[in-house]
Amino acid sequence: MSIRDQEALEYHSSEPAGKVSVVPTKPCRTQRDLTLAYSPGVAIPCLEIHKDPSLVYNYTAKGNLVAVVSNGTAVLGLGNIGPAAGKPVMEGKGVLFKRFADVDVFDIELATENPQEVIRCCQLLEPTFGGINLEDIKAPECFEIEEELKRTMKIPVFHDDQHGTAIISGAALVNALSVVGKRIEDARIVFSGAGASAISCANHYIRLGARLENILMCDTKGVLYEGRTAGMNKYKEKFVKKTDARTLTDAMKGADVFIGLSAADCVTPEMLLEMAPKPVVFALANPNPEIKYELAMATRDDLIMATGRSDYPNQVNNVLGFPSIFRGALDTRATAINDEMKLAATHALAELARMDVPDAVRRAYGVETMEFGADYIIPKPFDSRVLTYVAPAVAKAAMETGVAQRQLDLNEYREALERRLGKSQEVMRIVIHKAQRDPRRVVFPEGTEDKILRAAQILVDEAVARPVLIGAEATILARAEALHLRISGQVDIIDPAANREALDRYIEEYLRLRHRKGVTHAEAPQLMMNPTRFGAMMVRLGDADALIAGLTQHYPDTIRPALEVIPTKPDTQKVAGMYVMITPKRQMVFLADTTVNITPDAEDLAEIAIMSADTVRSFDIEPRIAMLSFSCFGSSRHPLAGKVAMATELVRQRRPDLVIEGEMMADAAVSPEMLGDYPFCRLTEAANVLIAPSLEAGNIAYKLLWRLGGCETIGPILMGFSKPVHVLQRGCEVNDIVNMTALAVVEAQAVSPAPPQAPSRVAAD
Repeated sequence: MSIRDQEALEYHSSEPAGKVSVVPTKPCRTQRDLTLAYSPGVAIPCLEIHKDPSLVYNYTAKGNLVAVVSNGTAVLGLGNIGPAAGKPVMEGKGVLFKRFADVDVFDIELATENPQEVIRCCQLLEPTFGGINLEDIKAPECFEIEEELKRTMKIPVFHDDQHGTAIISGAALVNALSVVGKRIEDARIVFSGAGASAISCANHYIRLGARLENILMCDTKGVLYEGRTAGMNKYKEKFVKKTDARTLTDAMKGADVFIGLSAADCVTPEMLLEMAPKPVVFALANPNPEIKYELAMATRDDLIMATGRSDYPNQVNNVLGFPSIFRGALDTRATAINDEMKLAATHALAELARMDVPDAVRRAYGVETMEFGADYIIPKPFDSRVLTYVAPAVAKAAMETGVAQRQLDLNEYREALERRLGKSQEVMRIVIHKAQRDPRRVVFPEGTEDKILRAAQILVDEAVARPVLIGAEATILARAEALHLRISGQVDIIDPAANREALDRYIEEYLRLRHRKGVTHAEAPQLMMNPTRFGAMMVRLGDADALIAGLTQHYPDTIRPALEVIPTKPDTQKVAGMYVMITPKRQMVFLADTTVNITPDAEDLAEIAIMSADTVRSFDIEPRIAMLSFSCFGSSRHPLAGKVAMATELVRQRRPDLVIEGEMMADAAVSPEMLGDYPFCRLTEAANVLIAPSLEAGNIAYKLLWRLGGCETIGPILMGFSKPVHVLQRGCEVNDIVNMTALAVVEAQAVSPAPPQAPSRVAAD
């Protein structure tokens, strides 16, 4: 991706200048707020910390605060441009910390090239920060600085230019060698570059299993060979070899792996041709690699290549490492980031790359397919799962190696990390936990679709449901194999044309239901071949527990067959649709009816409100219902407002356990300040269930909240069927399918609870 110079300058200079700001995390509006935030209230935590210094993590932001420290001597590929010129990079580092791991950063640029002054400055900052990220400091001084800080400080210190590249490229190397069928223990590895990154990478690869004797390192003066004195230092000495090779060209002959951490265009096609079969080439110089991607791929078709660039496959990007590594270190209050924590991060990233890739990641990178192989050996930076895989792995290693000062329950920790990624993930985790307790059979009429197949794999892997896929078995299995899925034997595949007995039974039942509604004996067999209708009949007759459909169909074409076959609940006359809206402030609002009833009357609205309340309680949330109108408690006398007021009274009569108020305007319903103007109002805090007066209003509201309000959405959730049926949004993501399936399983559990299990026999201690 190319950008104009002026575009970059405008980005950084637009008001407010720069990329970061400081935002208070506590209210500071009133005199009381000021008294608590500063004098005299602030003295109380000060005295508590004085008595017990560990309480600084309880009463201040230290536990989530990292210093990004640089002296500007090795800024990106720009060299020694000084601390002020390096500040945009350090601010950018802070943005990445916040965006990818919710870690706060102060960037600190030091006007010194004296390593002892850098060391002393960082030591003096220890009371302020939970960790130190050293950045863009040239070698060999960076080694000296980090070693001394790790020895003398009790907070984690991490030089990302060294270890970040090592951790990320290590994961890519493990996977690349797996793809080409080579063992890291046997691989001959050549480095172009012998600075901080190269030496750290080589040491990390040795910890991963590479042999020191198989590593040949080159710098600008050539191979590090025995007897060489020019340009050497104690960090390079470890990699000196007794060899006749003197140049990078010599070193590349027969090599299995090339790691470039040096300069652009220093590798030629002839060098690549001299490498071993199926070579691994990591040309990581930025912005221009050691050999251009197109040239390398044109030279050899058997190589696997990675670069540091986002416009080519296999980007080795440090953002995959440092945010999540610091997240795990901070959350365990680790005193260091040790080798075991770095290895844990590498293995977590390598494992994640071998998993199915979410649709959101595919779309972000503009590709239809993205799967483990030569062009995908490392996760993408915008894969939100990186945090929940890497940080727990780092935390676990910190606890196991004794550097953690705080012990975590890793399952609870993963859930806490998911909450950082958005409220919807927290909500769905609750639902998924419930589903996993008693998985049910869920039928998917669009069983040959790629997204359904990928969702089925996740449902199987996570033990959420037993997928039942409708379609030709040969087609489904062939498509699954092409997607590298392992669903054979893990799902049920039903081909209506090949299941004559079931088809005849379904046709008979369909005729019984619809023979006085225009369906003839001649039409019924053809109508029952409709996959959605067939799937709905499976649910009706108990051959499946829930139906999920609509990925490739219009909403009415999906819901109509279900309405023909699946009855409503005994005490319900209507089916309605609801969306869960997650606001940017992580507030959760349930909005109904958004998909089914066009002009509901008062009875309908009351029924929709009751159904919505019961559904909200299935999320372990207590509903507070507002019946919406353009009128607030009689402020406008109109039949439409009167309809909503009447619906409110009907709900109160039928369900006195529910907190409901109306008719009321939408802003009053969600504003605690406005609710205070109505002392009689039964809502003591903002409503979390909003009932729209018509489909028109509900549909418009949810789409505006989604598109303009920046809300996340879960849904549509169909309510009122006697058995679970849900209609997907056309073209929705795999995660949406998984979430809707989990909801359906939980509903199925409520419809037909599993019989209680006999207590297990446990031997007495």
